[in-house]
Amino acid sequence: MDVGGTKVLALALHGDSLEPVGECRVPTPDSGDGLVESIAAAALDAAKDAGAKIGSIAAGVPGLVDDQGVMRFAANLPNVSELALRDLLHDRFDVPVAIDNDANAAAWGERVAGAGEGADHMLMVTLGTGVGGGIVLDGHLYRGAHGMAGEIGHFVVQLDGVQCSCGQRGCWEKYASGSALGRIAREAGFESGEAVVAAAGAGGAKALKVLDQFTRWVAIGMAGLANTLDPAVIVIGGGLVEAGDLLLAPMRQHFNDLIEGGEHRPEVPIRPASLGERAGAIGAALIARDFLDK
Repeated sequence: MDVGGTKVLALALHGDSLEPVGECRVPTPDSGDGLVESIAAAALDAAKDAGAKIGSIAAGVPGLVDDQGVMRFAANLPNVSELALRDLLHDRFDVPVAIDNDANAAAWGERVAGAGEGADHMLMVTLGTGVGGGIVLDGHLYRGAHGMAGEIGHFVVQLDGVQCSCGQRGCWEKYASGSALGRIAREAGFESGEAVVAAAGAGGAKALKVLDQFTRWVAIGMAGLANTLDPAVIVIGGGLVEAGDLLLAPMRQHFNDLIEGGEHRPEVPIRPASLGERAGAIGAALIARDFLDK
């Protein structure tokens, strides 16, 4: 399962294959009870699509997720907090359940079978409704002392900046997410972020300027993280990746200009996620496989 700000994606996987044999997606509800019901319904529909029974459940979910599978806080799901998701799903299905942060799951999926395959030091940045992060250090997911590491969207890049749904002002995700691109686009007179991307693809100078502004904000955060973590590769996920080099090319240029001593250090490749929107669900399954084998 991959739970995002707008949709819940369920994939049915069997054995060691990462090729789904069943799939279902439903809108993400705005309450804890609704989220449990949507995950359960999507899981059942994906299993039905595969003609199989549910043997275990793994879910990548947004926000602060502790090592007991409790969703403590999700900035982009303000009505979901202190939700004991692992226990609730276990009680519902009576099967093993593994819960992790959605960007952690996407990072592990890309590290095992995607754009970061085999990298022992990798940073995953997901650009969607918000900005999520997954960190691979020494070949392992880094979760921190309480399982809550990787909330990279919520360090402040602009004092007294745009109000964030987490309660702070000026968080990076208010300048570097898909939602942020939409806001910047509207401020520049475009209807949406999609309209900016389309106009930029047609060579529109105004749209290209907006994308340059936006990708510089993305690169500011990535350069700071790279200075801190020294990753071998940065993988970019989320819906914005579909814009391709319209976003990635200026992002890479700004990143190279902003990282400390760029001309004196090995290049840090910035690659689009190769598992697409399935990265989080596949990664959750891979994490669960490790968990269930212990």
